[in-house]
Amino acid sequence: MRKLLITIDGPAGAGKTTVSKALADRLEYNYIDTGALYRGVAFEATTRGMAAEDDAGLETMCQNLDLRFIRDAGGARLYSGGVDISGHIRSPEMSMMASAVSARPVVRRALLEVQRKLGAEKAAVFEGRDMGTVVFPEADIKFFLTADLSVRALRRHRELEEKRSPQHFEEVKKDMERRDQNDSSRKEAPLKPADDAILIDSTHLSVDQIIAHMLDFVKKKIAEVNN
Repeated sequence: MRKLLITIDGPAGAGKTTVSKALADRLEYNYIDTGALYRGVAFEATTRGMAAEDDAGLETMCQNLDLRFIRDAGGARLYSGGVDISGHIRSPEMSMMASAVSARPVVRRALLEVQRKLGAEKAAVFEGRDMGTVVFPEADIKFFLTADLSVRALRRHRELEEKRSPQHFEEVKKDMERRDQNDSSRKEAPLKPADDAILIDSTHLSVDQIIAHMLDFVKKKIAEVNN
């Protein structure tokens, strides 16, 4: 049976990570969190005291970065130079820095080849913001997952509370709104659905409902390519 390459794009808090992992598990595919790669760059830049606008510094740094996913019992962990940095890349500050560095062409070029190598053998679900528009324009199936801003902010607020890094809800919502604006208005690979993406609004849907909806499309596609 032919394996597919599936992309799931969308704004923060839409449920991409949960849905992408669940879909990959159901299909027994690899799950690739491309946002973690940008967070990895953001972490390394911050560690070096580098500004998001320092294109020369970012380019040099990216040429020497060794970012890779290593799977363990808890899932895929992001390593940089052999060090597990997964626990350092999910803070609100790192989210904003990741949004800033992801707008820099030098960073996007550096990670483009990394991502395409990861998808070369297909049988993968790629989560991100420009997977279906820039990185894999020929992907077999492209989903764009979104939700109402207040719902997305509430989800992220709960996640931060569970991780014991609480923020006030209005602060989370304001940060998310600002990131939406940054991601959708940047010149380099702005956040938007691909022309042929399947749009799913998760505002009033459970994870199981979203997965069932996606699997319907996947089954149809598999039947189509195997005929």
